[in-house]
Amino acid sequence: MVLSHRYRFIFIKTKKTAGTSIEVFLSEICADDDVLTPIRPRVAPHRPRNYAGSFNPLPELIATRGRSIFSTFKELRHRRRYYNHIPALKVRARVPRSVWNGYFKFCVERNPWDKTLSHYHWARHERAGALTFDEYLTTGRFCVNHPRYTDPSGRTIVDRVLRYERLNEDLGETFEALGIPFCGDLGVRAKARPVRGDYRRAYTDAQRELIARRFAEEIRLHGYTF
Repeated sequence: MVLSHRYRFIFIKTKKTAGTSIEVFLSEICADDDVLTPIRPRVAPHRPRNYAGSFNPLPELIATRGRSIFSTFKELRHRRRYYNHIPALKVRARVPRSVWNGYFKFCVERNPWDKTLSHYHWARHERAGALTFDEYLTTGRFCVNHPRYTDPSGRTIVDRVLRYERLNEDLGETFEALGIPFCGDLGVRAKARPVRGDYRRAYTDAQRELIARRFAEEIRLHGYTF
């Protein structure tokens, strides 16, 4: 997550959507009083700051309809006011109302079949290559991102969801509107691992349908197709 008072924006970080690369880029234009949550492992020149502290849990419990009670009080106990991949709903409850209403909120989303294959390669790397695609799919641990930028009713609560498939173009438009200097490319690919070829060739019909079911809400929200 990145919150910039200088440029008046909040970046909500989703999974497998170049979020770390975006955070590293934004870290270089952020001021000392801005908020940057930690990245692990650390990626230079990113410098986390102003993310720890207490907060009032009541607005959050109301916003999540009590579903976050355990995570909310655990984070309060450990003074984790902001953290990596924090959902927009919690950010909205923890920042001043004037900041949420007055700042531009954005995140990035990705075609679920492409995103799933990328996440599989990450998980396979974590297990030193000892993981087949079928084994990964049976775990059910997918990068379902929409809860990070919607409310419990399914309404998108950020101002813009950028598309990974046209990331530089969407970032260019967003940064221009915010007054952030941008040359058309982030210039960094943190945590990137190459995925060769067309993602569609990696799927059987049954696997394709499984992803369609698990990511039905993201497909509905953004019109993604296989």
